Amino acid sequence: MIKKSVIMVVNPISGDLDKSEFIQEAKFFADALFLRFIVYETTGKKDEESIKKLFDLHQPERILVAGGDGTIKLVAEALADCDVIIGILPAGSANGLSVDLNLPSSLPENVKIAFTNEPMDMDMISINGKKSMHLSDLGLNAELVKNYEKGTTRGKLGYALQTFSTLSEMKEPFVAKIFADNVQFEVVARIIIIANSQKYGTGITVNPNGKMDDGKFELVIIKNLDLFVFGQIITGNMPLDSEDVLIISTDQALITTEEPVPFQIDGEFMGEVTELDIHILHKQLKVAIPEHLS
Repeated sequence: MIKKSVIMVVNPISGDLDKSEFIQEAKFFADALFLRFIVYETTGKKDEESIKKLFDLHQPERILVAGGDGTIKLVAEALADCDVIIGILPAGSANGLSVDLNLPSSLPENVKIAFTNEPMDMDMISINGKKSMHLSDLGLNAELVKNYEKGTTRGKLGYALQTFSTLSEMKEPFVAKIFADNVQFEVVARIIIIANSQKYGTGITVNPNGKMDDGKFELVIIKNLDLFVFGQIITGNMPLDSEDVLIISTDQALITTEEPVPFQIDGEFMGEVTELDIHILHKQLKVAIPEHLS
């Protein structure tokens, strides 16, 4: 009998975490299921090509990812045309997707889900031809992501330090024109979030009604971000009935700005832009999820 395989993609530097425990726990589970266990560590050079070659060679039904959102997206893009279930072992600075999927904090529990649970057929979003899994945005938070990438402190402490710095140096709001559902309008905003899910990796809910498999994404437009509004957002009380926040649910949109505005995709700073062409990619990704979400 030919032995089935499972591939584990590991980002050795994500989240400043030692991944040896992740590998050991996954190998133990693979051995118990009599699966051939193959580990691939990312290097930042031709990773997509290498992952695709490994998949073609071993044809696994599942591929595990130990890293953050950037590593998951790397695997998703490498295997975009492949029928495979992705199992997530959160191990990055930004673990927004795992937060939205309510994955447990226990490594053994996550390994069990990754190996055995049924998947969600998850949507992704195309933004200027690049794929987003959960939350991208224009404006203040993208500025925060840029500052975080430049900083030396990682994890939640790093985000906290950069949040204070970014807010204290906050620029003027930007003007954006939005065309969605055959309607065009203009807004003055601090942040425009393109959301396929509900929460940032920090656990802050910004899109309470978002679903990752409904064929829609939401534009969450935060017009004002004074201390009161900011306090509501970070305490999980998104002011949905306020004039400060507008949410539009759609499957495609065009956003243009008068001046270049900072932009990030899933925790990765992408530079400054003046136009975003956005559309949903329905049921693009199979991800193993906890049973209560099935």
